[in-house]
Amino acid sequence: MVTDVHQHNKALIGAFRRALYDCDVSMLKAQLRKVFAPDAQIHLATPLEDMIGADGLFEQAYQPLLAAIPDLERRDFIVMAGASRGDNWIGCAGHYIGVFEQPWLDIPPTQHAIAMRYHEFFRIVDDQIVEMQALWDIPQVMMQAHAWPMSPSLGAEWLVPGPATQGGLISAPYDNARSDASLKLVGAMLAGLKRSPEGMEAMQLDRYWHPKMLWYGPAGIGVARRISGFRNWHQIPFLNGMPDRQAILDAGAFFADGDYVGFTAWPGMKMTISGDGWLGIAPSNQAITMRSLDFWRCENGLIRENWVLVDLLHAYRQIGVDVFARMRELTYARQPR
Repeated sequence: MVTDVHQHNKALIGAFRRALYDCDVSMLKAQLRKVFAPDAQIHLATPLEDMIGADGLFEQAYQPLLAAIPDLERRDFIVMAGASRGDNWIGCAGHYIGVFEQPWLDIPPTQHAIAMRYHEFFRIVDDQIVEMQALWDIPQVMMQAHAWPMSPSLGAEWLVPGPATQGGLISAPYDNARSDASLKLVGAMLAGLKRSPEGMEAMQLDRYWHPKMLWYGPAGIGVARRISGFRNWHQIPFLNGMPDRQAILDAGAFFADGDYVGFTAWPGMKMTISGDGWLGIAPSNQAITMRSLDFWRCENGLIRENWVLVDLLHAYRQIGVDVFARMRELTYARQPR
């Protein structure tokens, strides 16, 4: 029995999730129309970008993906809900999997099973999705196709798991106290990160992060274990390259559901590439914005897991680098003639 708005919304979005689990192409558009408002604003990763409503989402995003991966299957490992700035949101994370049979976005097919992580956030009004902000980890597909043409990851590249507790599909009634505690913990950690110009000690990372923390970054950055791994494989290069980075928290949705916290904004950060060290990009003093969609899992007053997707293709595009053109050159012998 549905007892609160967040349970209700998670049940509502179940139709969308089921439509992409046992995916029937002939029925998918109709199923999407049931949950998306006709004028819903859809924001996806580069190069897919913006579209309108269920028809736009189907024709511009899912239909081409299904042509490439006919047995596409959606596997959520996080489904959470909450309120932010007066709006109700759902956050989902998981993998799209299937056999990569035909080219997609000019990425050569592998004829093998592939996985593409997604972070998808949905704003719900009057029992309809009116906005979707989502990142699909397209570089992850390029890597599995041996077609990633940019710098290698500093972190480890492997299939990112779901929560260690297997508790990410939250179906229990909304727990206000537990959710508030999680939101305050992650909020305090983010406030600490703003003190980075004062040095590592000022950020007090060990005050917020579990000693066995896992930071699951996007393909192109990779996975890091423990605070030392997080600093070495992500934070130090990131801050060296963009010391003025700022989160745009007041323009996004920041909410919690039990032990889980989600954040989405379009964009969620702004910075200037003024130093060397991040993705091998030259310090050009180029101002960029960043789409970064995050999930955190809290455990006994500390953050134990953090799933992060960043639209790296959008970052490269803003500095004038066409990753897809470079990929086509790298895979010239495998491109259709």
